Amino acid sequence: MSLDLIVRIIGFVIFGIIGIFLGEPVGLLIDQIWSASPLSIFVYQIITTLLIGILGFVIAPWISIRPVSAIRKRLSNISAQTLIYGLIGLIFGLIAAVLLAYPISLLPYPLGSILPFIAVLLFGYLGSVLFVTRQKDLENIFRPFSRSDNSKDDKVEASGLQDSRRILVDTSAIIDGRIADIARTGFVPGRLLIPRFVLNELQYVSDSADNLRRQRGRRGMEVLSELQKDSTIPVTITDIDVEGVREVDERLIVLARQLSCPILTNDYNLNRVAELQGVSVLNINELANAVKAILLPGESLEMKIIQEGKEYGQGVGYMEDGTMVVVEDGHKLIGKTISITVTKVLQTAAGRMIFAKPDNGK
Repeated sequence: MSLDLIVRIIGFVIFGIIGIFLGEPVGLLIDQIWSASPLSIFVYQIITTLLIGILGFVIAPWISIRPVSAIRKRLSNISAQTLIYGLIGLIFGLIAAVLLAYPISLLPYPLGSILPFIAVLLFGYLGSVLFVTRQKDLENIFRPFSRSDNSKDDKVEASGLQDSRRILVDTSAIIDGRIADIARTGFVPGRLLIPRFVLNELQYVSDSADNLRRQRGRRGMEVLSELQKDSTIPVTITDIDVEGVREVDERLIVLARQLSCPILTNDYNLNRVAELQGVSVLNINELANAVKAILLPGESLEMKIIQEGKEYGQGVGYMEDGTMVVVEDGHKLIGKTISITVTKVLQTAAGRMIFAKPDNGK
């Protein structure tokens, strides 16, 4: 028997008992209005018991289970740090309300009876909101007092491998493969944390019937195995999970908020949703665009023309980092490596595009 049905039965019984007590006054009221009513008080009690009991059967989950589930889901999306600050703010707000309760109670009736209760609610709410919204500023204030003089802790902090510096890894970042090279360079400032549900999704992709998806999944498995074998890269596969959430992306976001850590991903949609919910994101594509070589108009370089461009007479080549270079009058030089001079650099949403012309018209 499900919990929902049990709650409905309890609601039917409780509301049915209320209906029994309401049956007599309802019957007397109807008898006063309609003196020729053929029904007895007992019949009215049965009718009100059934009607109100059915009402209780229908609405019982909505006044018991559903609100609790909604509150529980809401709390699961809030980090433990935010909850602690909210609780501290509530305590300070209640203390302020208690200090004001006595002078407010001396006001004339009914203000002296109502305003203290309103002050408790108002100051409790304001205290929680104030501490939650300003938690970053409060952390900066109290951080100097929380520093330890322990030399061992200083060494761990200097190494950048503290357990508190955790980075959640998305499936797309593992499949992409560049995470291994980035981690070896030391630019990943912490421990790579791979939840079990991300590993399960990676296994699901590697077992896909689609050949391309299967190859990508197996590549991700190889990259993960490579990360685990490298002793210089701190990697942890954890069973930590989020209850009540099915989608992998949503579970990553909720988990990142609870652990107060960023998400390493290559997924554009996950990046946008996480940023909207206040979660830090480390995007590999943004990193790749940031480290591309910067060329200025007038600089020269060697370039092999590979194909024709969209416009007549253009030739197209690519730099080592994948940046497209459009060469004017380069259609006759396809397959040749020539010296070119940069004429214009454009930054678009898709990346950087470079326009150039052959040196000396060659």
